[in-house]
Amino acid sequence: MEEYIAPRRKRIPYGMMNFAVIRRDDCYYVDKTRFIPMIEEADKFFFFIRPRRFGKSLTINMLQHYYDILAKDKFEALFGDLYIGKYPTRDRNSYLVLYLNFSGIVGELHNYRKGLDAHCQTMFDYFCDIYADYLPKGIKEELDKKEGAVEQFEYLFTECNKTNQRIYLFIDEYDHFTNAILSDIESLHRYTDETHGEGYLRAFFNKIKAGTYSSIERCFITGVSPVTMDDLTSGFNIGTNYSLTPEFNEMIGFTEEEVRQMLTYYSTTSPFNHSVDELIEIMKPWYDNYCFAEECYGETTMYNSNMVLYFVKNYIQRGKAPRDMVEDNIRIDYEKLRMLIRKDKEFAHDASIIQTLVSEGYVTGELKKGFPAVNITNPDNFVSLLYYFGMLTISGTYKGKTKLTIPNQVVREQIYTYLLSTYNEAELNFSSYEKNELASGLAYDGDWKAYFGYIADCLKRYTSQRDKQKGEFFVHGFTLAMTAQNRFYRPISEQDTQASYVDIFLCPLLDIYSDMKHSYIVELKYAKYKDPESRVEELRQEAIAQANRYADTDTVKRAVGTTQLHKIVVVYKGMDMPVCEEI
Repeated sequence: MEEYIAPRRKRIPYGMMNFAVIRRDDCYYVDKTRFIPMIEEADKFFFFIRPRRFGKSLTINMLQHYYDILAKDKFEALFGDLYIGKYPTRDRNSYLVLYLNFSGIVGELHNYRKGLDAHCQTMFDYFCDIYADYLPKGIKEELDKKEGAVEQFEYLFTECNKTNQRIYLFIDEYDHFTNAILSDIESLHRYTDETHGEGYLRAFFNKIKAGTYSSIERCFITGVSPVTMDDLTSGFNIGTNYSLTPEFNEMIGFTEEEVRQMLTYYSTTSPFNHSVDELIEIMKPWYDNYCFAEECYGETTMYNSNMVLYFVKNYIQRGKAPRDMVEDNIRIDYEKLRMLIRKDKEFAHDASIIQTLVSEGYVTGELKKGFPAVNITNPDNFVSLLYYFGMLTISGTYKGKTKLTIPNQVVREQIYTYLLSTYNEAELNFSSYEKNELASGLAYDGDWKAYFGYIADCLKRYTSQRDKQKGEFFVHGFTLAMTAQNRFYRPISEQDTQASYVDIFLCPLLDIYSDMKHSYIVELKYAKYKDPESRVEELRQEAIAQANRYADTDTVKRAVGTTQLHKIVVVYKGMDMPVCEEI
């Protein structure tokens, strides 16, 4: 039996959130410590919102180790070769660190107080144990006599003040419970009670504010949405939201340069079948294009760090791109989002925002730093919520408003899935087996007639009266959503600048399915029910010209590879499909 030889390369820290373990185990770490001096120069009570699984928890953990007075003797091992190791600040290792993570607290309001009390009791006791040498004698025993998180917290920071200790408070996922609570329509009034007036959560944040007059010197608080923040704002009105500021655009997530550096390192320590440029070309459409500040648009875009690590880990193991470019844990919980939208029964209004996004490729709005839960279905607030969830990214301005688009293919696939699920509620049941068979036939046998016939049949059978009124938007959105379910292709939708019709290029995923045979350009046109038959022929001729023009673009020529390119023209008249042909 051959001896196993461990690879001499840094481990991929995929899914790891403990900074000390990442450094101890010689994992690859993208150095973000250059932001520490900037955080110190910012206001002392720092709010920061980013989408799920973007690296927030690791950032908080890194900061904890930097500021923890107990980690002073580990500073060189943890930070020595990083930016902050070379340029340390005066405040390093000078705080008692109190860390609270709300993600594990039960969301229902009738359990929430109990869950918050239990979590805080555990973390307060831990704080008393590890900092016993810095705190008054008997503090833990006295603290345990106090009732609940609010009372215990006040006692804790008051006692710390007696010994002139400084606390750095970190709260991770401060808003975690919000979505769970709001997913139940009946919970909204109870949620309002808890975040307004004398509610328990409001009282807790009021104590944080009171603590800032005592021993709580700094706070760093993260989450994924600004909903709770706004509802608590008059209870905790000292925090500053830095989520949209250009200085911190690159603090969480990876820049392309950081991704290139990582790939270059692994290309020297692992067998690579692609160049760095080729891997960037594969990854970029899926994981890149997040912009978190309007001033940074057109400059730096950010990659989702967890997805990059997922890809690199799989590539090193297999020598090729993972078959599923969307890792399961990255998927946003759209069930909660859908329930959030429905809480005041305005679902149709908000669904139209997503349909507009899919059909036109963008929406406009004003990004809000915070908004109350009761106003979540205001269009600007809803667009802001989609942005904070990572479903939209800043793409410049349009007519004086912020222009927002779907950032990449990972999000596009999920939004299309979400859009189809809204049709499912009208008893639209797509057969997974039938869809998979049709997708395979499209990719390997060139059977496009059955594929587009199936889409047309579903569209006609399950269209509601409301959808019919949306007409062209609905047809385009539905077709894009259906083609996005095809695992063999990445649908690229491009707006024609001369006429507002959409081309769809079904770009073959040859890096994953190298033996597939067929790729497609689909020109989709729409005529109203009342239009004359001559209008259908006009649109058909337009579609033929546009399909030929699109087929001649570099985007298509470069991507078709070894596949045979088919140019398909589809014309709908209302919800009927009188034209579906190859040219």
